Amino acid sequence: MAAHPDEPDTAPRQPKLLERMRIHLRTRHYSLRTEESYLDWARRFILYHNKRHPQEMGAAEVEAFLSHLAVDRQVSASTQNQAKAALLYLYRQVLGIDLPWLDEVVQARRPRRLPVVLTPAEVRSLLQHMQGTAGLIAELLYGTGMRLMEGLRLRVKDVEFARREVVVREGKGGKDRITVLPENLIIPLQTQLQKARALHEKDLADGFGRVLLPGALGVKYPNADKSWAWQWVFPSPVRSMDPRPDARTGEHLERRHHVYPESVQRAVREAARAARIAKPVTPHVLRHSFATHLLQAGYDIRTVQELLGHADVNTTMIYTHVMNKGGRGVLSPLDAL
Repeated sequence: MAAHPDEPDTAPRQPKLLERMRIHLRTRHYSLRTEESYLDWARRFILYHNKRHPQEMGAAEVEAFLSHLAVDRQVSASTQNQAKAALLYLYRQVLGIDLPWLDEVVQARRPRRLPVVLTPAEVRSLLQHMQGTAGLIAELLYGTGMRLMEGLRLRVKDVEFARREVVVREGKGGKDRITVLPENLIIPLQTQLQKARALHEKDLADGFGRVLLPGALGVKYPNADKSWAWQWVFPSPVRSMDPRPDARTGEHLERRHHVYPESVQRAVREAARAARIAKPVTPHVLRHSFATHLLQAGYDIRTVQELLGHADVNTTMIYTHVMNKGGRGVLSPLDAL
């Protein structure tokens, strides 16, 4: 029965497509970075086709968009594949449309590149040109082989000083693993934790101090987000509003996040420039250097695979191609003259 013209419309408003996609991603506990990335690709896809609804489009429009990215925008293969994954999620999970043709859309092949690896002398020079929290994070990345976000998301409870190990939670692929804690970082990390604890106690005194917890732990354990064990090892110097609503109250809380990755990336770039390293240096290069230097030291490749968290040993094998052997260990005929 239709509502009377004078009566207010009490029917709940259906969220728009991108809002539905956001809710769907959050319900399945996707990370904020993945959420923002998928929503951005869906938005670009819609705008590219003059704001047509995805339900009105098909294989031709998806192929045209992916081709536009590769040909006109000249994006990398990994970027194009990320866009395809976002559109797959949009159609299959959000719209509930199983489109077998989307699997047949050509997926760009990622070129197999050799990783950039620093020599031990270059690593030493790089770290000498870094200081403060960013310098400690860089040392941790090189000393443990962690990815940048794995290091930044490190919680107090996951640093095992007595066992000389670091527990990496929800690494790439959602897997946990254990890596080595360097002896040289024990005292610096303990000092960092003292600073972080003082900051946390000040937040608690000011009525804050609630940290973001993974999944639904905040609902299951209401006060766990205030406990010291769950705090970040590298907290941000400033508090900010959480873009996601709290699982219990539905409100946006003011929290202290971990250090932003951009600050560490910038510090590494500046240190590489100051050290006059003629290679493209990023925090991830320290992970590559960790793996290569362990293999050069004679450690078994399976051990290195476990420390890095690679699912396939073939991924770890790439570091054998950049070991310091001078062109695969071959003596150049010029040197034999």
